[in-house]
This record gives sequence, structure tokens and C-alpha cells, in this order.
Amino acid sequence: MSPIPQKVDNGGMSNGQTSLAYLQTKWGLSPGTVSPGCFASVMATGIMSVGAHLKGLAVLSTILFWLAVVLYIFFLTLAIWRACSHSEELRTDLHNPSKAFGFFTFVAATNVLATALEGQDHFRFALTIFSLGLIAWLILGYLIPFSAVLGSSTSPILTQVNGTWFVCVVAAQSVAVAASGLMANLPNQGTASGASFGSVLAVIAVIAWSVGIGLYLVCAVCVGMRALLHRIGPEDLDAPYWVMMGALAISVVAGSKILEGGTSPIFSATTVIVAGASAILWAISTWLIPALVIAGLWRHFRHRIPLGYSSGLWSMVFPLGMYSVASTNVGKVDGVPIISWIGAQWYWIALTVWAIVFAAMVWSFVKSMSVRGSSGVAAG
Repeated sequence: MSPIPQKVDNGGMSNGQTSLAYLQTKWGLSPGTVSPGCFASVMATGIMSVGAHLKGLAVLSTILFWLAVVLYIFFLTLAIWRACSHSEELRTDLHNPSKAFGFFTFVAATNVLATALEGQDHFRFALTIFSLGLIAWLILGYLIPFSAVLGSSTSPILTQVNGTWFVCVVAAQSVAVAASGLMANLPNQGTASGASFGSVLAVIAVIAWSVGIGLYLVCAVCVGMRALLHRIGPEDLDAPYWVMMGALAISVVAGSKILEGGTSPIFSATTVIVAGASAILWAISTWLIPALVIAGLWRHFRHRIPLGYSSGLWSMVFPLGMYSVASTNVGKVDGVPIISWIGAQWYWIALTVWAIVFAAMVWSFVKSMSVRGSSGVAAG
């Protein structure tokens, strides 16, 4: 006689319910498990939409934009739900130095969408989204450093420094990019009220750009100190370290936007500094790309750490897309065609990586569900 299969107790849940529970745990697609850096996919998809717009690929830009909007609404819903019903988990992440800076992805994603809307001439929608991003930046800009650094029980803090810390730089510069873009597209600039509002946007852009530069220096020093005082192993050198390059790239974009943003007095006063800094930052970001590629090869081939899908891969896609936009903008502003050409060609590299990561995400999703479905059938 063949043995009678034993039915596994699923706690009263159906196979569909257990698959959903597995999906929530595996992917963080629930209010209790969602990652602070969940908006990285929105950032990556949004900047690819902006890059497509710059290349005149209107259909691709529109598709990517609406995909970014769908992702944004989905993760925003989870984030609000989490804040209301899982406050303890939220508080724990806020006090975790290795995770807390991921919350800045919300600011960056919001302002990337605002920038995309600017490019499509939807000024009012862009201004509304930007206002949300600005408020979030002002709140998180003070909350995260105090809660994650001063309010953390982890000792020493330097052991928790990682690539996600640079997202605070990206958030600041995203404010500068959106503000300067809004000023350039401001209606009624010839009126007194229009000029006054434009001056406010200009001041916000310069402040955010300056703060972003300062934060980059702080984060770079922290990463350097960790490398010198505490070992950074191959298991630590993951995809979010690409944000170190992406933070420079978005600083270049912000600088180029300020340079072409108009005749505001504060823009005129900072032109020389911003122009020089943007060129230098672009050069450094270019130099970092081979170093980060080599680090990835060292991690995955020398030390054989498996290369599979994880949500952290989106932290690599965003810097690649931003580098394309940065090169295109700085080449245009500085009148250096070769840099613009690099940006135009680099977009295809970024788009390829985006497509690979997106396909890996979908495949991982399908595989996760099919594995759970098969195990559920076997158990039944």
C-alpha cells in the first residue's frame, strides 16, 4: 500500500492565503514588513522616464512615468498603513542607522515625479507634488539624523554606515532639481507675484543644493572612517553603495538646473561656484563608475556571493539613470558636446540595467508564488 499523504496544518489558511503570507514576508509587500527604502524602484523608474523625455522618446517616457506613478501609489499606501497600524516596527527602523536613511527615498521619489511632470508641462501638478516632497524633506532632514544617529542604541554607530546614507544627499538635491525646474517653467514670471514666487523657489534650490553638498562630505567621511576602522567585507559592499555615485550625479543635475534656471539674483551670485562644482562632481562620479563595477566583480566573482534579485538592486539602477541625465545636462550647459554624447549613449546602458532588474523582479515574483503553490499542492 502506498503511504497516506499527511496534510500539513496551515493554521486554517488556504493555499492562497499561505502564498500571500509568504509573499508578504519574502517581498515586504505588507505594512509590517515594507522596507524604508521601498521607493527606490520609483526613483529608478522615474529618472528613466526623465531620461527618455530628454532623448525625445515620448512613448517610452510616458509608459515609464505611469509605471512609476503606480509604484508610488502602491508603496505610499503601504507606508501610510504602516504608520497607522505598525508604529512599533516603524519606530524601530527610525532608530536603526543601517535602515533609517532609506526613508529619504520617499522624498527623492516624490521630487523625481515632480520633475517628470515639469517636463510634461503639468506645472500645477508638479508644484503640488513638489510641495509634498519639500515638506517631507524638511521633516525627515531633521528627524532621521536625530533618531538614527543620536537616538540609536547601536554602538559604535560607524559599524552601521552603508550606502543608504547617501540617499539623504539625493533627497536634498532632488528638492533643488524640482525647485529650479519649477522656476524655469513658472507662468507669469513678468508679474510681481510671479517674480516673488520665483525668488522663493530659487532660494530653496540654492539652499537644498548647498545642504546636499555638505551632506555628501559628511557621508563620505563616515564611509571612509568605517573602511579604516571597521572592516567592509564583500557581504557589506552591496548595490546601495552605487548611491555614492548617484548622489554626485544628481548634484550635477541640480547644479545645471540652477545655472539655466533664470536671472534670479541668488542664482547669479552662485553661478561661478555652482558651475565649477558641477564640472568637478561630474568628473568624480565618472571616476567612481569603474571602481563600483570592480567592487561588484570582487563581491560576486572573487567571493562568490550569489547575484539574485533583491529590492536593493534598484539603488543601482537610479544612479545609472541619473548619470545619463547629469551628463546630458552638464554637457549642454557647459557647451561640451562629448559629455552630452556620453549621456545620450549611457541612457541605453541604464535602460538595459533597468530592464534586467525589472525582469528579475517579475521572475522572482512568479517563482516565489509558483514555489509556494507547488508546496501547497504537495502538502494537500
